[in-house]
Parts: sequence; structure tokens; C-alpha cells
Amino acid sequence: MPVWLPRAMVLALALYACFRLGSWAFDQLVGLLINVLIAFFLALAIEPAVSRMSARGMRRGAATFLVFLAVLIASTGFVVLLGSMLAGQIVDMVEEFPKYLDSVINWVNQNFHTELSRVEVQDSLLHSDWLQKYVQNSASGVLDVSTTVLGGLFRLLTVFLFSFYFAADGPRLRRALCSVLPPARQAEVLRAWEIAVDKTGGYLYSRGLMALVSGIAHYIVLVILGVPYAPALAIWVGLVSQFIPTIGTYLAGALPMLIAFTVDPWYAVWVLGFVVVYQQFENYGLQPKLTSKTVDIHPAVAFGSVIAGTALMGAVGALIAIPAVATLQAFLGAYVKRYDVTDDPRVHGSRRRRGGAPFTRLRRFWRTDGNDTGHDARAGAGEAESPESA
Repeated sequence: MPVWLPRAMVLALALYACFRLGSWAFDQLVGLLINVLIAFFLALAIEPAVSRMSARGMRRGAATFLVFLAVLIASTGFVVLLGSMLAGQIVDMVEEFPKYLDSVINWVNQNFHTELSRVEVQDSLLHSDWLQKYVQNSASGVLDVSTTVLGGLFRLLTVFLFSFYFAADGPRLRRALCSVLPPARQAEVLRAWEIAVDKTGGYLYSRGLMALVSGIAHYIVLVILGVPYAPALAIWVGLVSQFIPTIGTYLAGALPMLIAFTVDPWYAVWVLGFVVVYQQFENYGLQPKLTSKTVDIHPAVAFGSVIAGTALMGAVGALIAIPAVATLQAFLGAYVKRYDVTDDPRVHGSRRRRGGAPFTRLRRFWRTDGNDTGHDARAGAGEAESPESA
């Protein structure tokens, strides 16, 4: 056996063990890494406000605390307002549920010539197997729901803690990162950091504009239908549909439909139709144009980045995909060598014509063919007349 073979085998086993250990550690820490990534982008989003307050003489930690306090107060007030409104509407809906059920049963009996009654429907629902299974599963899943809520609160606290440190100690973090890099690399890192701040702010600006447009549109529809709490519902639809990716649209539309159902069941159908139509307008008309202007990326690239981010990291990836791609595109754009574009019609969308139009080529063909045929006929006639003349 060669002398180097045992050492190579030990080295290969050690590398494999390190790979498995690193893979296991990454699987265990992937949740923490995602939280740190969210905190970093959140710190980038509040970086302009913190820097502006710090430039006026306020300590950076105090400025970061004030920004987070303002965000927390606004979020808490909005949640409390919606919670009280939703609780009152649920109580009203439960009290009026028999009347709604009677109206639905009467409509079914009139249109389908049936003889249903509310007592029979209630008995069939209460004694149904699926309802009993649902109650059993709900009772057994209370502990899971509590664990999920506690885990979500701990994750939210982790994100806010890391984002506070990133925003408050931003200059110190940049100095620590640049201290291990040569001067040329330091300039690149600082430029990438500045681009990330600008692109993240632009993304939040575009989301805020779309939330404003969505809120105004839904407020007009809710006022026309006479749905109560129209301002709060409009704010709910605007914020939830824009800042909660993937499922935000469905969460945003469910609450106005629920409140509209307490006024008139058909109003809920009208609200659902408007939500679907407006969502198509936003996805294919408003969002690509507005995002491409504020974040400066192509609409197709923005749409593809959201799909890729969702596939890789779920809702978090969909939320941070556009600012991440915009930052990467702006940073790498400085290293791509550009050339002058040649003056060719194909660059402007037209094709170069070869040999003229089809009708021109056909006309030339017949003209040439006719001339050749006449020449051949005259030549044949001359050959035929030459013996007679002789």
C-alpha cells in the first residue's frame, strides 16, 4: 500500500465529516440566518431616517429607538383599531346569522323549488361528521397554535433586536467590515452599502404608493356600497396586500368581504369581484411600471425575482427579492463594459430587406423570363427562316 494512501483516506473522511457537520449546522441555523437577513433589510429601510436625525446632533442609538417607537405605536394603534372593529362586527354577525340563513334558504327555495327549513339545516350541520372531526382537530391543535404564536413573537423580537443593532451601530459595522479589506475593496463595499440603502428605500416607497392607491380605490367602493368602517378597511387592504407577500391579497380581501356580508350578502360578492379585478390591474398594470421606476429594474426581472425569492425562501424571499436584485444589478452594472451600438435597422426593431419586396422580385422574375422567352422565340424564328431565304 502506498505511503500516502492512509493519509489521503483520513483527509477524505475528515472533509466528509466537516461537510456533514456544516450541512447539519446550516439546517439548524437557517431560521436564524433568515431573521438576520430580514433585520438587515429592515435596518437599511430605516437608515435614511436615522442618519438624518443623527446628522442634526442626536445620538444614533436614540434616533433608532425613536424610529422604532414610532413604527411600534403606529402598528399597535392600527391593530387595536382593527381588532375592536372586527370583534364588534363578529358579534353582530353571530346575532344576525339566523336572519342571514333564513334569507339564503328562502332564495334557494324560490329559485330551485325546494322545501328547506332552517331547523333542518342547523340539525344537519350540528350532527355532521365533518363538523365533529373539525372540533376534535381544533381542540387537539390548540397547543400547536399556542406554540406557533409564541414562536412568531420570539422571531419578531429577534428581528427587531438585530435590526436595532444594525441601524444603531451601522457606522461601526461598516468600519469593522472595511478594516479587514484593502482600500480598493473598501470603496466597493461602501458603494454597495449605499446602493442597498437607496434601492430598499425605493422599494418601500413604491410599496407605499401602491398601498395608497389600493386603499383609495377600495375606500371608494366600500363607501358606495355603504359598508361600515370604510376608512379602517381601506387602510387594512392597502397595507396587508402590499407588505405581506403571496397571501396578503387574500387576507386583505377577506375582512372587507366579512364586514360587507353583515350589511348584505350580495355586497360581499361585489367586494370579491372588485378585489379580483383590482388585483389583476395591479399585477399587470400598476406594479410593474411603478416598481421599475422606483427600483430601476425591468418589470419582467421584478416579476421573476419575486417568483425566485418565493421558491427559495417563501414569503420572506418574495418580500426582499426586488430590493436585493435591484442592489445587485446596480452594483454589477458598474463593472460591465459598454460599447456603442451599431447603426443597424435591426437594432430599432425593423428587418433588413433582401432583394426588395416579394411582389418586386416576382415582377422582375416575370419580366426577365418574358424577355428570355421572346429572345428564344426570335432566335428560333431566325433559324427557321434562314433555309428558306437560302
